[in-house]
Amino acid sequence: MCGIALIIHGVRFDLSSLLINSTFPVPKSEQLVFTIADLRAALRRRGPDSLGSWKLLLHSTVPSCLPEREIASSIEEVKEESCSEDERNCFSLANGQTESQFSTMPSSAAELHFFGASLQLRGISPIVQPLINSSQNILVYNDIGGEENDGEVLLQLLGECRSCSPYLHNTNNFDGMGEGSVPDILSRIKGPWAIIYWQESSKTLWFGRDAFGRRSLLVHWPTVADSRFLLSSVSPVSSDFEAENGTTKLSFWEELPCGIYSISIDAPKLDGLFLGEVKKHEWTNAILEELIKWERTSVEPKPEELHISSSKTLTRKHDSHSVNSDALPSKSGPMQASNSVLAQAVLMALKESVMRRSSLHTIFQAGRHDVENELVVENELVPVAVLFSGGLDSMIIAALLHECLDPSYDIDLLNVSFDGRSAPDRISAKAGLNELRRIAPTRKWKLVEIDADLPTLTFETKHVMSLINPANTYMDLNIGIALWLAAGGDGWVYEENSNYNDEDRQCIKYKSKARILLVGSGADEQCAGYGRHRTKYRNGSWLALHEEMKLDMQRIWKRNLGRDDRCIADNGKEARFPFLDEDVIKILLGIPLWEVTNLDQPSGVGDKKILREVAELLGLSEAAALPKRAIQFGSRIARESNRKNYGSNRAANQASAGSAVIHKQLDMA
Repeated sequence: MCGIALIIHGVRFDLSSLLINSTFPVPKSEQLVFTIADLRAALRRRGPDSLGSWKLLLHSTVPSCLPEREIASSIEEVKEESCSEDERNCFSLANGQTESQFSTMPSSAAELHFFGASLQLRGISPIVQPLINSSQNILVYNDIGGEENDGEVLLQLLGECRSCSPYLHNTNNFDGMGEGSVPDILSRIKGPWAIIYWQESSKTLWFGRDAFGRRSLLVHWPTVADSRFLLSSVSPVSSDFEAENGTTKLSFWEELPCGIYSISIDAPKLDGLFLGEVKKHEWTNAILEELIKWERTSVEPKPEELHISSSKTLTRKHDSHSVNSDALPSKSGPMQASNSVLAQAVLMALKESVMRRSSLHTIFQAGRHDVENELVVENELVPVAVLFSGGLDSMIIAALLHECLDPSYDIDLLNVSFDGRSAPDRISAKAGLNELRRIAPTRKWKLVEIDADLPTLTFETKHVMSLINPANTYMDLNIGIALWLAAGGDGWVYEENSNYNDEDRQCIKYKSKARILLVGSGADEQCAGYGRHRTKYRNGSWLALHEEMKLDMQRIWKRNLGRDDRCIADNGKEARFPFLDEDVIKILLGIPLWEVTNLDQPSGVGDKKILREVAELLGLSEAAALPKRAIQFGSRIARESNRKNYGSNRAANQASAGSAVIHKQLDMA
């Protein structure tokens, strides 16, 4: 996990190919004031292990033998302690301009300022961004995952992207790369990523994020009022980030739509400014394009197909057993055989997904010897935690993590509540812990109970407001606060053998040190877990349901993942999404819709049917029958927010508070 950013000044941008109006002046109320120090601080929270910064200066030259101007470049490292006072304050001007920083630059000059902060999770040696090779190509990246420091591999591949060397086809996560262009290489990366890359030979800046938006990347497009081009993993906390005149300043940033972009820099013309032409490129991986289109072959069942599917619905059993990865459906007993091979296929894909996201070969190993030298026994280390409500999705992830992770490691289950022991998610988490202990008694499970009181979280609320930016509804804020607190992992654990019904149980203050957090995002979108899916089905049957699920998957980057990534990463944790693995998405798309879900059946039975069958295969019979409950309701932050901002739940419901834009001044006292 990393925090990356870029600031460009001195370039006039042509955004016509993106259909963005680059000349429309931005109102003053939409200017967001922050300093370089603010930006560094925000990035360092995401990447606490290292922070690097380099400047690329472009200037024009006129060769004696040619009438056209050429572009020359130079680079220099920027040390944090050496930043000038002007640079520290360069974002503090009211109109968003940055004249103070660039007042000494030549009139025909442009500057690209790269930032990269790293949370070291992979490889055996530390790495500091930005990465720069001998050709002066510059790369800052977020989470190009693999067994080594794949950023270095990616930089090499991008530097050689015009060649067809056989070496380029045999690299970890870069399946089949080396096709001859930057889009070819980026299209073949599996897993979440966001990058900013300067290609020196062509004077082109490349940037983008993966096709599902699993890593955050925000953009500020240049305007007449603010000519900068900015990219950042996160919005810095601004000194003026407060509600003013009934609105909040949230429109400075946009979520960058998923895809691959380039800015080709041309030499200055008469106005002395470099010209940057912005383009969006098509994905070149046919398999990825199919996943993005999210088209399912079998959507509407014939009556006999629906009857057969319904007749195979499992009777919930409490004696179901976990299956091994090499077990065949025909050898799994009558329950598994009646379940069809479809649930088995989903189970195996999910297990591989969790394995990829929890393998110790992909977890940074430096410092382990130091820990051992301090006489900390290895089985007290917790490399991976689960965002845990005790619901269907998190129970499946926890059970699969147990099967994938070395048994000597503990597993932290992070649970947040705004109503103490009475919150639905706390109740289901305790029940889920008991079920996990039943199927995996040798594993040391730690349920980390994180309790919060919303009215007292004044500073935290302001901070999370900056993290969810550009999202701006009470629902986004409630989810963001819950995720941010859960990812922090600061709570209480109880003695392993204590009875949860015992008022005198022994509790211990505990803060999870796991840097990897497994999250269940994507399960509801792909398996019809939301209430609106049932509504669409009732009003328009299978086709309407499919279209609603497709819409959810194609907008998950904007509605969910960018926000969630920022709130979790702010704690120096990396969110990983097993349900959004490309292979899992492909498997689920290949299953007939009526085998994925059956909304003629009641909640807790037919919704997310395929995942309930997976839970049965894992021995999670109780979890398999649990209804869907969103984090804002299960933790009861939505109820507390409604009371705080509207006076009561009834008043909030009448005002549609969940989707309401935050409209009044937050209490920052």
